[in-house]
Amino acid sequence: MNPEQRPQTRNLSLLERIARWGNRLPTPALLFFWLCVVMMVVSALAAALGAETQVPGQEHQVLVRSLLSAEGLRWILTHTVENFVSFAPVGTVLVAMLGLGVAEHSGLLRVLLERLVRGAPRVLMTWVVVFAGIVSNLAMDAGYVVLIPLAGVLFSVAGRPPLAGIAAAFAGVSAGYSANLLLGPADAILAGMSTEAANIVSPGYTVGIESNYYFAAVSAVLLSLVGTLVTERWVVPYLARTEGGEPEMHSGSGSDAAASMAVADIRGLWAVTIWTLLFVVAVVLASVPEGAPLRDPANPDFLNSAAVRGVVVLIAFYAAVAGWLFGRFSGRYTRSAAVVEAMETTMATMAGYLVLMFFAAQFVNYFAWSNLGTLLAVTGANWLEGLALPESLLLLVFVFMAAFINLFVGSASAKWGLLAPVFVPMLFLLGISPEATQMAFRIGDSSTNIITPLMPYFGVVVAFAQRYRPNLGLGTMMSMMLPYSVAFLIGWSLLMLFWLWLGWPLGPGAEVLLD
Repeated sequence: MNPEQRPQTRNLSLLERIARWGNRLPTPALLFFWLCVVMMVVSALAAALGAETQVPGQEHQVLVRSLLSAEGLRWILTHTVENFVSFAPVGTVLVAMLGLGVAEHSGLLRVLLERLVRGAPRVLMTWVVVFAGIVSNLAMDAGYVVLIPLAGVLFSVAGRPPLAGIAAAFAGVSAGYSANLLLGPADAILAGMSTEAANIVSPGYTVGIESNYYFAAVSAVLLSLVGTLVTERWVVPYLARTEGGEPEMHSGSGSDAAASMAVADIRGLWAVTIWTLLFVVAVVLASVPEGAPLRDPANPDFLNSAAVRGVVVLIAFYAAVAGWLFGRFSGRYTRSAAVVEAMETTMATMAGYLVLMFFAAQFVNYFAWSNLGTLLAVTGANWLEGLALPESLLLLVFVFMAAFINLFVGSASAKWGLLAPVFVPMLFLLGISPEATQMAFRIGDSSTNIITPLMPYFGVVVAFAQRYRPNLGLGTMMSMMLPYSVAFLIGWSLLMLFWLWLGWPLGPGAEVLLD
């Protein structure tokens, strides 16, 4: 065996073992189902042993309640539907996706991504590809199926290693998943789960969809620069050496991809531009001035205005109208019913999400009702407090913990559904806000997406790369993406520590430490 092939063979063997182990895990929905069963048994045992705790600041003792008792069974039967329909991530995500679904179905998001990438000078091509990947997270999976193959074509046409374009786009789309200049469905999903988890120890506490916005916006700029540096300093030279004389794919699709945008699409983008200006002006006038209609006279603070509290509805409305205008002016929509069809198509794709959320909602509420979440949070908080670690170190440890867990569980919402009920209350009791805990999770969760074959789109990206190198395997993809993962994890963690040191808010009204 060629000595250069031995490390790759070892990597491939390790990845295959991880994949076999990971494939034995049930799907996320079934995982939550079995966790609910385990929760019932554990709550019964803990209640039988008389487990109890005392929340700091409260006088009464908190007793663990058995889900298998007569009271518990009555509660399960009468609250299962309520647990689901009142679960915070369900409504917000569905409403947001109604609007974003129209924008995606009409082709608006695809055209914007292509326009953003194709309009970049060669010297800025890498930065724009990474940045476009990060921004594409607004459209959920659109970046995987549109931007990544397009980036390979663009690099190929430009005479650069096409795999470098695929790697840069993959890093932006997946490793930069929690960074963005705009709010999207992921913000709504995680904020809803964080709210549910915070309510375990602080009923009524709300984590807003915008709670990590400042940090996420700065992160988008930082990760774009880090991704560009890794691509140019490591990936491009590495591929130039390893590809050698291997022919690149220069097919007709490449010239088509570089072709000028259709006149109809330009008309559609002009219509969206005008709508965007009108929408922004209308929202500003209705929410910023004193006495504006979206301000609550009883609580006139801007952060409590309907514009902030109803930002999900505004995003959905803006995206739906923008998608409809683009479809009409580009000729893709010839009937008004097309908008409804786009929404129906989007909702059909949310079926798996709804099934997952049903079981996740039961798990979170079982955790709260049984008081196991409170017991575990207080016990863990007391242990961590005994270590006397500073808040920044606690969050850093949690970042790396989330990054490690992400190697084995692909779904971000599934992981946060498991971790939030434990760590949000635990760190809350140590003075760390749920918004900060959510931020730390997002850093770790995103950074290692690109180095685990258990991530759902990992195989899809490998297939895109095999168009240019048919014999490319998981080991090659792993070695190509590992520098991005390490650089993002380190750079993002340093940004978090710097942010904590300066004491900046993570988003509007969202501080790192609790008062």
